[in-house]
Amino acid sequence: MKTKLPTAICVLALTLGTVTPSFASDDDDPLTVIADTVIVRPGCIVATAIGSVCFVIALPFAAASKSIRKTARTLVVKPARAAFTRPIGDMEALKD
Repeated sequence: MKTKLPTAICVLALTLGTVTPSFASDDDDPLTVIADTVIVRPGCIVATAIGSVCFVIALPFAAASKSIRKTARTLVVKPARAAFTRPIGDMEALKD
C-alpha cells in the first residue's frame, strides 16, 4: 500500500506532464467563410430542395414502415439546418 500511492502519483505526473496544451481559436479563416457563403450554403439549399422531392416520393414507403420522422429528418431537416441555422464558417457542424 505504501508503494502503490507514490507509484500512481509518479505515473500520473509523468503522463499529465507530457500533455500538449491546445487553445481554441475564434478567428475564422476568410477563405472558409467565403467558401461557406459561395459554395456550401447554396449546395445545402439545393440538397434541401432535392431532399424534399425525394421525401415526397418516399413518403408512402416511410409511412408503411412507420419511419416518417427519420426520413424527414435525414432528407429535409438536416440539410435545411445546415443551410439556414448554422453559423457562417462553421464547417464542424456539417459533420453531424
